[in-house]
Amino acid sequence: MTQQVTKGIRISVETHFEGMFYKNLKMHYAFGYQITIENQSNDSVQLQSRYWEIKDALNDTETVSGEGVIGKKPILKPGESHRYQSGCLLTGPFGAMSGHYNMINFSNSREFKVNIPSFKLSATYALN
Repeated sequence: MTQQVTKGIRISVETHFEGMFYKNLKMHYAFGYQITIENQSNDSVQLQSRYWEIKDALNDTETVSGEGVIGKKPILKPGESHRYQSGCLLTGPFGAMSGHYNMINFSNSREFKVNIPSFKLSATYALN
């Protein structure tokens, strides 16, 4: 598990390899990840949007951004957490992801960024 705390918001990431398949005559590697967003601050916050950089083994980088996470913009009171699962496809057995969430603090109406720690994606068979 990878974890990082930014401005009282703890991000924890767990990953797993889901398998390989051909798409458009090219091999793809599927990875899943589970993210827990925990509000350890004294203020209520809301996740507004996300930004990802996804790198594969050949250092090709794809960026993904959008509103919320899996169609939701969770509001977290102090001590609450939100967990979700998602995934990505790579063209190689190794890669990494990193990024940030844009959030708003309801106490002062200020927007702030919460870093998502860089985490590795590895096909289990390729680890030896």
